[in-house]
Amino acid sequence: MLKRTLLGALVVGLISSASAQYTTLHIPDTLSGTTFNLTIKDSFTQLRSGNQTITGGINGNIWGPTLFINKGDVVHMNVTNKLNDSTTIHWHGMHLPAVMDGGPHQIIPPGTLWQPYWTVTNLAGTYWYHPHLHEMTLEHLTKGIGGFIIVRDTAEAKLALPRTYGVDDIPLVLTSRKYDGSNQFVSQNTAYGDYMLVNGTPNPEINLPKQYVRLRILNAEIERGYNLGFSDNRTFYIIANDGGLLNAPVSATRVKLMVGERVEIMVDLSNVTSSIDLKAYNAGQAFGFPGGEPNTTGQFGSLLNNVDFNILHINAVAATTNPITAVPTVLANNTYWTANDATITRSINITDGNPGPGNKPFAFDSTPFVLNTINKTVNINSIEKWTVTNNNVFGHTFHIHDVQFKIVARNGSASAVGAHESGWKDVMYVPVNENVSFVAKFDDYADLQHPFMYHCHFAIHEDDGMMGQFVVSPFGAGIDNVSLTKDFTLFPNPATNKLYFRFANTGADAYYVAIATVQGRTVMMLPHPQLQDGVDISRLASGTYIVQVTDMQTKTVTTQRFVKQ
Repeated sequence: MLKRTLLGALVVGLISSASAQYTTLHIPDTLSGTTFNLTIKDSFTQLRSGNQTITGGINGNIWGPTLFINKGDVVHMNVTNKLNDSTTIHWHGMHLPAVMDGGPHQIIPPGTLWQPYWTVTNLAGTYWYHPHLHEMTLEHLTKGIGGFIIVRDTAEAKLALPRTYGVDDIPLVLTSRKYDGSNQFVSQNTAYGDYMLVNGTPNPEINLPKQYVRLRILNAEIERGYNLGFSDNRTFYIIANDGGLLNAPVSATRVKLMVGERVEIMVDLSNVTSSIDLKAYNAGQAFGFPGGEPNTTGQFGSLLNNVDFNILHINAVAATTNPITAVPTVLANNTYWTANDATITRSINITDGNPGPGNKPFAFDSTPFVLNTINKTVNINSIEKWTVTNNNVFGHTFHIHDVQFKIVARNGSASAVGAHESGWKDVMYVPVNENVSFVAKFDDYADLQHPFMYHCHFAIHEDDGMMGQFVVSPFGAGIDNVSLTKDFTLFPNPATNKLYFRFANTGADAYYVAIATVQGRTVMMLPHPQLQDGVDISRLASGTYIVQVTDMQTKTVTTQRFVKQ
């Protein structure tokens, strides 16, 4: 025990020493409006002395822009993949059609433009976007591909909250990384990083005004959890989690944040003389806490394991002209689903993952993920209670696409649900030897062709197949087996800037349109496109292309050719 204590003290000392040289925290750029142009690309970032690190970014070197969108708007995403690999972009926490969701099925090949769109129905809150390609999520997320989505609505706008981005409203994405001898990220055979990055910044510091500030914190780790608090143990106020504002603020000195989860806190810095630190109080956590292992080397080893360490150095500076000086006592008026509202109950068991000969990766119900296997069918507008039980080895975070849910019980007890997780959620932590129940309504989007996902949000586990998928059924809606889109013409042909579609049947509706070269390389992907305004083909090189139109009802595919001048 003494040896372990001395080693921990040494590690903390090394980390503190390394933190003496601070770097100004990078605040991601912002994009706002209803149309967003996002380019995924390989990049280089100077993270340490010596060689630059190969990273991945969206419109930049590492970590993408923060997207500001408004509830009620229809938003269009123009996502161009300039990586050498295929990838996807999942809009984490967004309620939207499955074909726009960006899960493992919506693959974006290299050099391809993907154009999803949806009506924003989410409440004001902090969401994010990130890669979700099966068996490649770990590699792409490790590079730093992803970004924040901040939804605003009229109810949140009426509250006296900090919302000057980069001044008193600060986005913080927490990750840690391991480096090899050439300063390149190590992504294989490692669950945890050795060095913190916040918004892609090593050893970060920020100047914040002496007043209430709002921190939007995202755990975008591979596996590590964080037990967050301030170096002087000051009280802060949790005002929101995954799906938006809580009904009332929750006071705390610590809050645990697991992979994929978000939390918004307000903290009063008016009495800070000089500086304080946002810290991870990760020492001495219960068995199964991700990052609580004693190892410093090996697959589950890290210099940050089972120790307390600094995340962000905060320098207190002069208050702004019109500072926020109090926390609202009432934040929202959410009405949540209860266990009694559920008409369907489902149980999921976390299985496998045991060490030893014949070890199998973690799975749900001993069923590894298969891309073309639908694990569950949910009826549109059904209210369901799901219980996830974990009796195996390690804690996990469970994330479900499409819906925000209400956690109604931990180990069968409603009172065991933490006050900080009392709001709408899309990620929940399931400790070892425990179970968690949630209730959700699966409304708006029925699609038997494209499924939604549920999975552990540890990148290693989902890449290994700890995922399942469900479709939302129209439940009795008549399906016409006649394709209405098979007879159409393209004009003008040849075309220069826009390509228009004329269908013989006025009731035609395209589920998907893809444009490929005659060699078969996809260059544009348009889920459920709005074809009345034509398709912008101005970015395409001159040549002959093939248009593939998938019918909305039958999902049959019809192809035609056109020439781009």
